[in-house]
Amino acid sequence: MLGLMQDRPLLISDLIEHAQRHHGDVEIVSRRVEGDIHRTTYREAAGRARQLANALDGLGVGQGERVASLAWNGYRHFEMYFGVSGSGRVLHTVNPRLIPEQIVWIVNHAEDRVLCFDMTFWPIVKAIHDQCPTVKRWVALCDDAHLAQLTAAGGIPNLVSYEALIGAQPSTYAWPVLDENSASSMCYTSGTTGHPKAALYSHKSTILHAYAAALPDVMCLSARDSVLPVVPMFHVNAWGIPYSACAVGCKLVFPGAALDGKSVFELLDTEGVTFAAGVPTVWQMLLTHMAQNGLKLPKLGRTVIGGSACPPAMIDAFRLEHGVDVLHAWGMTEMSPLGTLCTLKNKHLDLPEAEQMKIRLKQGRSIFGVDMKVVGPDGQELPWDGKSAGDLLVRGPWIIRDYYRGEGAPPLVDGWFPTGDVATIDADGFMQITDRSKDVIKSGGEWISSIDVENIAMAHPAVLMAACVGMHHPKWDERPIVVVVKKPGAEVTREALLAFYEGKIAKWQVPDDVVFVDAIPLGATGKMQKVKLREQLAGYRLPGL
Repeated sequence: MLGLMQDRPLLISDLIEHAQRHHGDVEIVSRRVEGDIHRTTYREAAGRARQLANALDGLGVGQGERVASLAWNGYRHFEMYFGVSGSGRVLHTVNPRLIPEQIVWIVNHAEDRVLCFDMTFWPIVKAIHDQCPTVKRWVALCDDAHLAQLTAAGGIPNLVSYEALIGAQPSTYAWPVLDENSASSMCYTSGTTGHPKAALYSHKSTILHAYAAALPDVMCLSARDSVLPVVPMFHVNAWGIPYSACAVGCKLVFPGAALDGKSVFELLDTEGVTFAAGVPTVWQMLLTHMAQNGLKLPKLGRTVIGGSACPPAMIDAFRLEHGVDVLHAWGMTEMSPLGTLCTLKNKHLDLPEAEQMKIRLKQGRSIFGVDMKVVGPDGQELPWDGKSAGDLLVRGPWIIRDYYRGEGAPPLVDGWFPTGDVATIDADGFMQITDRSKDVIKSGGEWISSIDVENIAMAHPAVLMAACVGMHHPKWDERPIVVVVKKPGAEVTREALLAFYEGKIAKWQVPDDVVFVDAIPLGATGKMQKVKLREQLAGYRLPGL
Protein backbone atom coordinates (compact mmCIF):
# COMPACT_ATOMS: atom_id res chain seq x y z
CA MET A 1 0.00 0.00 0.00
CA LEU A 2 1.29 3.44 -0.94
CA GLY A 3 0.77 6.61 1.04
CA LEU A 4 -1.68 9.25 -0.10
CA MET A 5 0.63 12.25 0.02
CA GLN A 6 0.96 14.83 -2.74
CA ASP A 7 3.75 14.08 -5.18
CA ARG A 8 5.77 17.31 -5.22
CA PRO A 9 9.40 17.27 -6.33
CA LEU A 10 12.11 18.81 -4.14
CA LEU A 11 13.41 21.71 -6.23
CA ILE A 12 15.91 24.51 -5.63
CA SER A 13 13.57 27.08 -7.18
CA ASP A 14 11.16 26.49 -4.28
CA LEU A 15 13.82 27.68 -1.83
CA ILE A 16 14.15 31.16 -3.30
CA GLU A 17 10.38 31.45 -3.74
CA HIS A 18 9.89 30.51 -0.10
CA ALA A 19 12.50 33.07 0.99
CA GLN A 20 10.78 35.79 -1.02
CA ARG A 21 7.32 34.96 0.22
CA HIS A 22 8.10 34.57 3.92
CA HIS A 23 11.33 36.54 4.43
CA GLY A 24 11.23 39.03 1.57
CA ASP A 25 12.54 42.01 3.55
CA VAL A 26 15.49 40.17 5.15
CA GLU A 27 18.83 41.63 4.15
CA ILE A 28 21.57 40.12 2.00
CA VAL A 29 24.72 42.17 2.60
CA SER A 30 27.81 41.92 0.38
CA ARG A 31 31.26 43.43 0.41
CA ARG A 32 31.70 43.90 -3.32
CA VAL A 33 34.90 43.72 -5.33
CA GLU A 34 33.93 47.25 -6.42
CA GLY A 35 34.92 48.24 -2.87
CA ASP A 36 31.58 49.15 -1.32
CA ILE A 37 29.02 47.43 0.89
CA HIS A 38 25.93 46.41 -1.09
CA ARG A 39 22.53 45.71 0.46
CA THR A 40 19.64 43.85 -1.06
CA THR A 41 16.84 41.55 0.16
CA TYR A 42 15.54 38.07 -0.54
CA ARG A 43 12.67 39.68 -2.45
CA GLU A 44 15.00 41.56 -4.77
CA ALA A 45 17.34 38.58 -5.13
CA ALA A 46 14.44 36.34 -6.14
CA GLY A 47 13.36 38.80 -8.84
CA ARG A 48 16.89 39.06 -10.21
CA ALA A 49 17.28 35.27 -10.18
CA ARG A 50 14.21 35.08 -12.38
CA GLN A 51 15.68 37.75 -14.65
CA LEU A 52 18.82 35.62 -14.98
CA ALA A 53 16.70 32.58 -15.86
CA ASN A 54 15.01 34.58 -18.62
CA ALA A 55 18.41 35.75 -19.88
CA LEU A 56 19.70 32.18 -20.08
CA ASP A 57 16.61 31.24 -22.07
CA GLY A 58 17.44 34.09 -24.45
CA LEU A 59 21.01 32.85 -24.83
CA GLY A 60 19.71 29.44 -25.83
CA VAL A 61 21.32 27.61 -22.91
CA GLY A 62 19.53 24.28 -22.77
CA GLN A 63 18.27 22.19 -19.88
CA GLY A 64 21.13 20.38 -18.20
CA GLU A 65 23.80 22.56 -19.80
CA ARG A 66 26.45 24.05 -17.57
CA VAL A 67 26.81 27.68 -16.49
CA ALA A 68 30.09 28.34 -14.71
CA SER A 69 31.05 30.89 -12.07
CA LEU A 70 34.45 32.29 -11.11
CA ALA A 71 33.24 34.36 -8.21
CA TRP A 72 33.57 35.30 -4.57
CA ASN A 73 30.75 35.20 -2.03
CA GLY A 74 28.33 37.94 -3.03
CA TYR A 75 24.76 38.72 -3.99
CA ARG A 76 25.23 38.17 -7.74
CA HIS A 77 26.77 34.76 -7.14
CA PHE A 78 23.86 34.03 -4.79
CA GLU A 79 21.40 34.91 -7.57
CA MET A 80 23.18 32.47 -9.87
CA TYR A 81 22.61 29.65 -7.37
CA PHE A 82 18.89 29.92 -8.04
CA GLY A 83 18.59 31.48 -11.50
CA VAL A 84 20.80 28.79 -13.03
CA SER A 85 19.76 25.66 -11.13
CA GLY A 86 16.13 26.67 -10.71
CA SER A 87 15.69 27.04 -14.47
CA GLY A 88 17.02 23.54 -15.14
CA ARG A 89 20.63 24.36 -15.94
CA VAL A 90 23.61 23.13 -13.93
CA LEU A 91 25.63 25.64 -11.91
CA HIS A 92 29.34 24.84 -12.11
CA THR A 93 31.25 26.70 -9.41
CA VAL A 94 34.91 26.90 -10.47
CA ASN A 95 37.64 27.41 -7.90
CA PRO A 96 39.51 30.57 -9.02
CA ARG A 97 42.49 29.70 -6.82
CA LEU A 98 43.47 26.92 -9.19
CA ILE A 99 46.15 27.61 -11.77
CA PRO A 100 44.85 28.71 -15.21
CA GLU A 101 45.79 25.41 -16.84
CA GLN A 102 43.61 23.52 -14.36
CA ILE A 103 40.73 25.95 -14.85
CA VAL A 104 40.92 25.45 -18.62
CA TRP A 105 40.85 21.68 -18.20
CA ILE A 106 37.86 21.84 -15.83
CA VAL A 107 35.84 24.27 -17.99
CA ASN A 108 36.41 22.15 -21.08
CA HIS A 109 35.67 18.90 -19.26
CA ALA A 110 32.38 20.33 -17.98
CA GLU A 111 31.63 21.85 -21.40
CA ASP A 112 30.47 25.09 -19.83
CA ARG A 113 28.29 27.22 -22.12
CA VAL A 114 28.42 30.47 -20.13
CA LEU A 115 31.07 31.63 -17.68
CA CYS A 116 30.32 34.41 -15.18
CA PHE A 117 33.24 36.00 -13.33
CA ASP A 118 34.01 38.63 -10.73
CA MET A 119 36.22 41.49 -11.94
CA THR A 120 39.02 40.19 -9.71
CA PHE A 121 39.42 37.30 -12.11
CA TRP A 122 39.64 39.30 -15.34
CA PRO A 123 43.34 38.34 -15.74
CA ILE A 124 42.38 34.67 -15.57
CA VAL A 125 39.59 35.13 -18.11
CA LYS A 126 41.88 36.97 -20.53
CA ALA A 127 44.40 34.15 -20.23
CA ILE A 128 41.96 31.28 -20.82
CA HIS A 129 39.12 32.59 -23.01
CA ASP A 130 40.59 31.39 -26.32
CA GLN A 131 41.25 27.93 -24.85
CA CYS A 132 37.63 27.27 -23.85
CA PRO A 133 35.72 26.65 -27.09
CA THR A 134 32.45 25.53 -25.45
CA VAL A 135 31.99 28.87 -23.66
CA LYS A 136 29.80 31.01 -25.92
CA ARG A 137 29.25 33.95 -23.57
CA TRP A 138 31.48 35.55 -20.93
CA VAL A 139 29.66 37.55 -18.26
CA ALA A 140 31.42 40.03 -15.97
CA LEU A 141 29.60 40.23 -12.64
CA CYS A 142 29.38 44.02 -12.68
CA ASP A 143 27.63 46.84 -14.53
CA ASP A 144 28.56 48.41 -17.89
CA ALA A 145 30.53 51.25 -16.30
CA HIS A 146 32.83 48.88 -14.42
CA LEU A 147 33.08 46.62 -17.46
CA ALA A 148 34.28 49.57 -19.52
CA GLN A 149 37.01 50.24 -16.95
CA LEU A 150 37.92 46.58 -17.00
CA THR A 151 38.29 46.40 -20.78
CA ALA A 152 39.90 49.80 -21.33
CA ALA A 153 43.09 48.07 -22.44
CA GLY A 154 41.23 45.55 -24.60
CA GLY A 155 38.35 43.12 -24.26
CA ILE A 156 37.46 39.64 -25.47
CA PRO A 157 34.71 38.42 -27.82
CA ASN A 158 31.23 37.65 -26.52
CA LEU A 159 31.65 39.63 -23.32
CA VAL A 160 28.76 41.33 -21.51
CA SER A 161 28.16 42.73 -18.04
CA TYR A 162 25.81 40.84 -15.73
CA GLU A 163 23.66 43.90 -15.18
CA ALA A 164 23.26 44.43 -18.93
CA LEU A 165 22.50 40.73 -19.40
CA ILE A 166 19.64 40.62 -16.91
CA GLY A 167 18.61 44.31 -16.83
CA ALA A 168 16.08 44.22 -19.66
CA GLN A 169 14.59 40.87 -18.63
CA PRO A 170 11.25 40.55 -16.84
CA SER A 171 11.36 39.57 -13.16
CA THR A 172 8.57 37.05 -13.68
CA TYR A 173 9.43 33.49 -14.68
CA ALA A 174 7.65 30.16 -14.63
CA TRP A 175 10.14 27.85 -12.96
CA PRO A 176 10.06 24.46 -14.70
CA VAL A 177 8.80 21.45 -12.78
CA LEU A 178 11.85 19.23 -12.96
CA ASP A 179 12.57 15.68 -11.93
CA GLU A 180 14.02 16.15 -8.44
CA ASN A 181 16.87 13.84 -9.41
CA SER A 182 17.93 16.24 -12.17
CA ALA A 183 21.44 17.65 -11.85
CA SER A 184 21.51 21.06 -10.17
CA SER A 185 25.16 21.95 -9.61
CA MET A 186 28.64 20.51 -9.86
CA CYS A 187 31.93 20.99 -8.09
CA TYR A 188 35.32 19.56 -9.00
CA THR A 189 37.56 18.18 -6.29
CA SER A 190 41.34 18.10 -6.44
CA GLY A 191 41.42 15.64 -3.54
CA THR A 192 41.71 12.73 -5.94
CA THR A 193 44.56 11.38 -8.00
CA GLY A 194 45.00 12.52 -11.60
CA HIS A 195 42.76 15.20 -13.05
CA PRO A 196 40.10 16.77 -10.79
CA LYS A 197 36.83 14.86 -10.69
CA ALA A 198 33.36 16.35 -10.45
CA ALA A 199 30.63 15.68 -7.94
CA LEU A 200 27.28 16.25 -9.65
CA TYR A 201 24.58 17.21 -7.17
CA SER A 202 20.84 16.88 -7.72
CA HIS A 203 17.92 19.07 -6.64
CA LYS A 204 16.81 16.36 -4.23
CA SER A 205 20.25 15.87 -2.65
CA THR A 206 20.68 19.63 -2.27
CA ILE A 207 17.30 20.14 -0.59
CA LEU A 208 17.80 17.22 1.80
CA HIS A 209 21.26 18.55 2.68
CA ALA A 210 19.79 22.02 3.28
CA TYR A 211 17.21 20.58 5.68
CA ALA A 212 19.84 18.60 7.55
CA ALA A 213 22.35 21.46 7.79
CA ALA A 214 19.81 23.71 9.51
CA LEU A 215 18.93 21.19 12.25
CA PRO A 216 19.51 22.27 15.88
CA ASP A 217 22.38 19.83 16.43
CA VAL A 218 24.01 20.86 13.16
CA MET A 219 24.22 24.57 12.23
CA CYS A 220 21.04 25.46 14.13
CA LEU A 221 20.08 28.17 11.64
CA SER A 222 16.95 30.26 12.08
CA ALA A 223 15.30 33.51 10.99
CA ARG A 224 16.88 35.13 14.06
CA ASP A 225 20.43 34.59 12.78
CA SER A 226 22.80 36.82 10.87
CA VAL A 227 25.11 34.45 9.02
CA LEU A 228 28.58 35.08 7.59
CA PRO A 229 29.66 32.24 5.28
CA VAL A 230 33.40 32.74 4.97
CA VAL A 231 33.67 29.33 3.34
CA PRO A 232 33.67 30.10 -0.40
CA MET A 233 30.61 29.70 -2.57
CA PHE A 234 32.96 28.14 -5.13
CA HIS A 235 33.85 25.38 -2.63
CA VAL A 236 31.04 22.84 -2.22
CA ASN A 237 28.35 25.52 -2.39
CA ALA A 238 29.56 27.27 0.78
CA TRP A 239 28.74 24.11 2.74
CA GLY A 240 25.13 24.48 1.59
CA ILE A 241 24.56 27.64 3.64
CA PRO A 242 22.91 29.68 0.82
CA TYR A 243 20.27 26.97 0.46
CA SER A 244 19.65 26.52 4.19
CA ALA A 245 19.49 30.30 4.59
CA CYS A 246 16.58 30.50 2.15
CA ALA A 247 14.79 27.70 3.97
CA VAL A 248 14.93 29.50 7.34
CA GLY A 249 15.15 33.16 6.29
CA CYS A 250 18.30 34.24 8.10
CA LYS A 251 20.21 37.39 7.19
CA LEU A 252 23.18 36.68 4.92
CA VAL A 253 26.48 38.56 5.03
CA PHE A 254 28.89 37.88 2.18
CA PRO A 255 32.58 38.85 2.63
CA GLY A 256 33.62 38.98 -1.02
CA ALA A 257 37.36 38.78 -1.59
CA ALA A 258 38.39 40.41 1.71
CA LEU A 259 39.11 37.53 4.08
CA ASP A 260 41.80 39.22 6.17
CA GLY A 261 41.22 39.55 9.91
CA LYS A 262 40.37 43.25 9.82
CA SER A 263 37.78 42.94 7.04
CA VAL A 264 36.11 39.87 8.53
CA PHE A 265 35.92 41.52 11.96
CA GLU A 266 34.30 44.63 10.50
CA LEU A 267 31.48 42.57 9.00
CA LEU A 268 31.05 40.52 12.17
CA ASP A 269 30.80 43.75 14.12
CA THR A 270 28.69 46.03 11.93
CA GLU A 271 26.25 43.38 10.68
CA GLY A 272 25.59 41.75 14.05
CA VAL A 273 26.72 38.34 12.83
CA THR A 274 25.60 35.53 15.16
CA PHE A 275 26.91 32.55 13.17
CA ALA A 276 29.92 32.15 10.90
CA ALA A 277 31.54 29.27 9.04
CA GLY A 278 35.00 28.84 7.58
CA VAL A 279 38.36 27.09 7.60
CA PRO A 280 40.92 27.46 10.42
CA THR A 281 43.31 29.67 8.44
CA VAL A 282 40.72 32.45 8.17
CA TRP A 283 39.85 32.26 11.86
CA GLN A 284 43.52 32.39 12.80
CA MET A 285 43.83 35.71 10.95
CA LEU A 286 40.72 37.00 12.72
CA LEU A 287 41.93 36.00 16.18
CA THR A 288 45.36 37.53 15.52
CA HIS A 289 43.77 40.83 14.44
CA MET A 290 41.53 40.94 17.50
CA ALA A 291 44.39 40.11 19.87
CA GLN A 292 46.61 42.81 18.37
CA ASN A 293 43.87 45.44 18.65
CA GLY A 294 42.13 44.43 21.85
CA LEU A 295 38.84 43.73 20.08
CA LYS A 296 35.85 41.65 21.13
CA LEU A 297 33.06 40.02 19.17
CA PRO A 298 29.73 41.66 20.06
CA LYS A 299 27.14 39.13 18.92
CA LEU A 300 28.89 36.11 17.43
CA GLY A 301 27.65 33.08 19.33
CA ARG A 302 28.93 30.13 17.35
CA THR A 303 31.19 29.28 14.47
CA VAL A 304 31.51 26.10 12.46
CA ILE A 305 35.09 25.23 11.55
CA GLY A 306 35.85 22.63 8.92
CA GLY A 307 38.21 21.90 6.06
CA SER A 308 40.91 20.71 8.44
CA ALA A 309 41.16 19.93 12.14
CA CYS A 310 40.69 22.89 14.45
CA PRO A 311 43.56 23.22 16.97
CA PRO A 312 42.56 23.19 20.67
CA ALA A 313 44.24 26.58 21.10
CA MET A 314 41.82 28.08 18.59
CA ILE A 315 38.82 26.53 20.32
CA ASP A 316 40.05 27.94 23.64
CA ALA A 317 40.63 31.40 22.16
CA PHE A 318 37.10 31.58 20.78
CA ARG A 319 35.40 30.07 23.83
CA LEU A 320 37.37 31.53 26.73
CA GLU A 321 38.30 34.94 25.34
CA HIS A 322 35.22 35.72 23.24
CA GLY A 323 32.44 33.41 24.45
CA VAL A 324 32.01 31.85 21.01
CA ASP A 325 31.04 28.19 20.76
CA VAL A 326 33.25 26.39 18.24
CA LEU A 327 31.64 23.51 16.37
CA HIS A 328 33.90 21.11 14.54
CA ALA A 329 32.53 19.92 11.21
CA TRP A 330 33.68 17.36 8.69
CA GLY A 331 32.69 16.50 5.16
CA MET A 332 33.85 16.30 1.58
CA THR A 333 33.02 17.65 -1.87
CA GLU A 334 31.67 14.18 -2.61
CA MET A 335 29.31 14.56 0.37
CA SER A 336 27.69 17.90 -0.56
CA PRO A 337 29.69 18.36 1.88
CA LEU A 338 28.41 17.89 5.46
CA GLY A 339 28.87 14.52 7.14
CA THR A 340 29.32 15.25 10.83
CA LEU A 341 29.12 18.16 13.23
CA CYS A 342 30.28 18.22 16.84
CA THR A 343 27.62 19.35 19.29
CA LEU A 344 27.58 18.04 22.85
CA LYS A 345 24.84 15.77 24.14
CA ASN A 346 22.87 16.62 27.26
CA LYS A 347 24.90 14.20 29.38
CA HIS A 348 28.10 16.06 28.47
CA LEU A 349 27.02 19.48 29.72
CA ASP A 350 28.00 18.86 33.35
CA LEU A 351 31.41 17.41 32.51
CA PRO A 352 34.53 19.36 33.50
CA GLU A 353 35.82 21.69 30.79
CA ALA A 354 38.82 19.43 30.11
CA GLU A 355 36.53 16.45 29.49
CA GLN A 356 34.27 18.52 27.24
CA MET A 357 37.32 19.62 25.25
CA LYS A 358 38.16 15.99 24.46
CA ILE A 359 34.76 15.74 22.81
CA ARG A 360 34.92 19.12 21.06
CA LEU A 361 38.16 18.09 19.36
CA LYS A 362 36.32 15.31 17.57
CA GLN A 363 34.69 15.94 14.21
CA GLY A 364 31.33 15.06 15.68
CA ARG A 365 28.28 12.91 15.21
CA SER A 366 26.86 11.96 11.84
CA ILE A 367 23.98 14.07 10.60
CA PHE A 368 20.75 12.16 10.03
CA GLY A 369 21.05 10.96 6.44
CA VAL A 370 24.71 10.00 6.73
CA ASP A 371 25.75 6.51 7.79
CA MET A 372 29.39 5.89 8.59
CA LYS A 373 31.71 3.13 9.70
CA VAL A 374 35.42 2.45 10.11
CA VAL A 375 36.96 -0.70 8.69
CA GLY A 376 40.26 -2.48 9.14
CA PRO A 377 42.67 -3.68 6.42
CA ASP A 378 40.48 -6.77 5.92
CA GLY A 379 37.41 -4.63 5.23
CA GLN A 380 35.66 -5.71 8.43
CA GLU A 381 33.92 -3.05 10.52
CA LEU A 382 35.78 -1.99 13.65
CA PRO A 383 34.08 -1.40 17.02
CA TRP A 384 32.81 2.01 18.09
CA ASP A 385 35.14 2.25 21.07
CA GLY A 386 36.91 5.54 20.35
CA LYS A 387 40.20 3.67 19.99
CA SER A 388 40.01 1.40 16.96
CA ALA A 389 41.23 3.44 13.99
CA GLY A 390 40.44 2.43 10.45
CA ASP A 391 39.40 3.68 7.03
CA LEU A 392 36.25 5.81 7.22
CA LEU A 393 33.39 4.89 4.87
CA VAL A 394 30.10 6.76 4.40
CA ARG A 395 26.80 6.48 2.57
CA GLY A 396 23.68 8.59 2.25
CA PRO A 397 21.29 10.47 -0.08
CA TRP A 398 23.65 13.44 -0.61
CA ILE A 399 26.81 11.37 -1.12
CA ILE A 400 27.97 10.58 -4.65
CA ARG A 401 27.58 7.17 -6.19
CA ASP A 402 29.92 8.04 -9.06
CA TYR A 403 31.94 10.92 -10.45
CA TYR A 404 30.76 12.95 -13.44
CA ARG A 405 31.32 11.00 -16.65
CA GLY A 406 32.38 8.00 -14.60
CA GLU A 407 35.92 9.32 -14.32
CA GLY A 408 38.32 6.95 -12.62
CA ALA A 409 37.43 3.74 -10.86
CA PRO A 410 33.93 3.35 -9.38
CA PRO A 411 34.21 5.08 -6.00
CA LEU A 412 31.88 2.85 -3.98
CA VAL A 413 32.87 -0.21 -1.97
CA ASP A 414 29.81 -2.40 -1.43
CA GLY A 415 27.64 0.72 -1.53
CA TRP A 416 29.92 2.75 0.78
CA PHE A 417 32.08 5.71 -0.25
CA PRO A 418 35.71 5.47 1.00
CA THR A 419 36.62 8.92 2.29
CA GLY A 420 40.39 8.46 2.42
CA ASP A 421 40.34 9.47 6.09
CA VAL A 422 41.50 7.36 9.01
CA ALA A 423 39.18 7.73 11.99
CA THR A 424 37.75 6.36 15.21
CA ILE A 425 34.12 6.38 16.38
CA ASP A 426 33.24 6.27 20.07
CA ALA A 427 30.27 4.64 21.78
CA ASP A 428 28.24 7.88 21.52
CA GLY A 429 28.85 8.06 17.77
CA PHE A 430 31.42 10.85 17.86
CA MET A 431 33.85 10.44 15.00
CA GLN A 432 37.42 11.70 15.15
CA ILE A 433 39.74 11.99 12.17
CA THR A 434 43.20 10.79 13.14
CA ASP A 435 44.73 11.38 9.73
CA ARG A 436 44.35 11.25 6.00
CA SER A 437 45.30 7.76 4.84
CA LYS A 438 48.04 9.32 2.70
CA ASP A 439 49.35 11.48 5.58
CA VAL A 440 49.43 8.97 8.43
CA ILE A 441 52.92 8.31 9.77
CA LYS A 442 54.06 4.76 10.56
CA SER A 443 57.08 4.61 12.84
CA GLY A 444 58.45 1.27 14.02
CA GLY A 445 55.16 -0.40 13.15
CA GLU A 446 53.12 2.11 15.18
CA TRP A 447 50.86 4.83 13.82
CA ILE A 448 51.47 8.48 14.71
CA SER A 449 48.67 10.99 14.14
CA SER A 450 49.99 14.06 12.34
CA ILE A 451 46.93 15.95 13.61
CA ASP A 452 47.89 15.33 17.25
CA VAL A 453 51.43 16.54 16.62
CA GLU A 454 50.15 19.66 14.84
CA ASN A 455 47.61 20.50 17.54
CA ILE A 456 50.26 20.50 20.27
CA ALA A 457 52.52 22.79 18.25
CA MET A 458 49.60 25.14 17.56
CA ALA A 459 49.01 25.45 21.31
CA HIS A 460 52.41 27.16 21.70
CA PRO A 461 51.94 30.94 21.91
CA ALA A 462 54.67 31.61 19.33
CA VAL A 463 53.26 29.29 16.63
CA LEU A 464 50.99 30.59 13.87
CA MET A 465 50.77 27.43 11.78
CA ALA A 466 52.18 23.90 12.01
CA ALA A 467 52.31 20.90 9.71
CA CYS A 468 53.54 17.43 10.65
CA VAL A 469 55.01 15.18 7.97
CA GLY A 470 56.83 11.87 8.05
CA MET A 471 60.42 11.61 6.88
CA HIS A 472 62.23 8.43 5.90
CA HIS A 473 64.24 6.73 8.64
CA PRO A 474 66.44 3.65 7.99
CA LYS A 475 65.48 1.98 11.29
CA TRP A 476 61.97 3.21 12.09
CA ASP A 477 60.69 3.52 8.50
CA GLU A 478 59.35 7.02 9.20
CA ARG A 479 59.79 9.66 11.87
CA PRO A 480 57.69 12.80 12.29
CA ILE A 481 58.96 16.34 12.00
CA VAL A 482 56.93 19.49 12.54
CA VAL A 483 57.16 22.40 10.11
CA VAL A 484 56.32 25.70 11.81
CA VAL A 485 55.44 29.27 10.86
CA LYS A 486 56.02 31.63 13.79
CA LYS A 487 53.64 34.43 14.68
CA PRO A 488 54.82 37.91 13.66
CA GLY A 489 57.33 39.18 16.21
CA ALA A 490 57.32 35.91 18.18
CA GLU A 491 60.35 33.74 18.84
CA VAL A 492 60.74 30.10 19.80
CA THR A 493 63.69 27.76 19.38
CA ARG A 494 63.72 24.20 18.11
CA GLU A 495 64.65 22.94 21.57
CA ALA A 496 61.93 24.94 23.32
CA LEU A 497 59.24 23.70 20.99
CA LEU A 498 60.30 20.07 21.29
CA ALA A 499 60.32 20.47 25.09
CA PHE A 500 56.75 21.78 24.80
CA TYR A 501 55.67 18.24 23.80
CA GLU A 502 56.82 16.70 27.08
CA GLY A 503 53.91 15.14 28.95
CA LYS A 504 51.46 15.90 26.14
CA ILE A 505 52.21 12.94 23.90
CA ALA A 506 54.10 9.64 24.11
CA LYS A 507 57.85 10.13 23.88
CA TRP A 508 58.14 8.05 20.72
CA GLN A 509 55.53 10.27 19.06
CA VAL A 510 57.43 13.51 19.75
CA PRO A 511 58.79 14.96 16.47
CA ASP A 512 62.47 14.39 15.77
CA ASP A 513 62.94 17.93 14.51
CA VAL A 514 61.40 21.36 14.01
CA VAL A 515 61.79 23.14 10.69
CA PHE A 516 60.95 26.85 10.67
CA VAL A 517 59.58 28.29 7.42
CA ASP A 518 58.08 31.60 6.29
CA ALA A 519 54.94 29.94 4.94
CA ILE A 520 53.30 26.54 4.60
CA PRO A 521 51.76 25.93 1.16
CA LEU A 522 47.97 26.06 1.20
CA GLY A 523 45.62 24.60 -1.36
CA ALA A 524 42.77 26.31 -3.13
CA THR A 525 40.41 25.66 -0.20
CA GLY A 526 42.80 26.72 2.55
CA LYS A 527 44.05 23.24 3.44
CA MET A 528 47.73 22.56 3.96
CA GLN A 529 49.32 20.97 0.90
CA LYS A 530 51.61 18.36 2.35
CA VAL A 531 52.61 17.02 -1.05
CA LYS A 532 54.08 20.40 -1.94
CA LEU A 533 55.57 20.70 1.53
CA ARG A 534 57.36 17.38 1.07
CA GLU A 535 58.66 18.62 -2.28
CA GLN A 536 60.09 21.68 -0.55
CA LEU A 537 61.76 19.37 1.98
CA ALA A 538 63.23 17.11 -0.69
CA GLY A 539 66.82 17.78 0.44
CA TYR A 540 66.03 17.52 4.14
CA ARG A 541 67.61 14.83 6.33
CA LEU A 542 66.67 13.91 9.88
CA PRO A 543 69.17 14.92 12.57
CA GLY A 544 71.95 12.38 13.01
CA LEU A 545 71.45 10.69 9.64
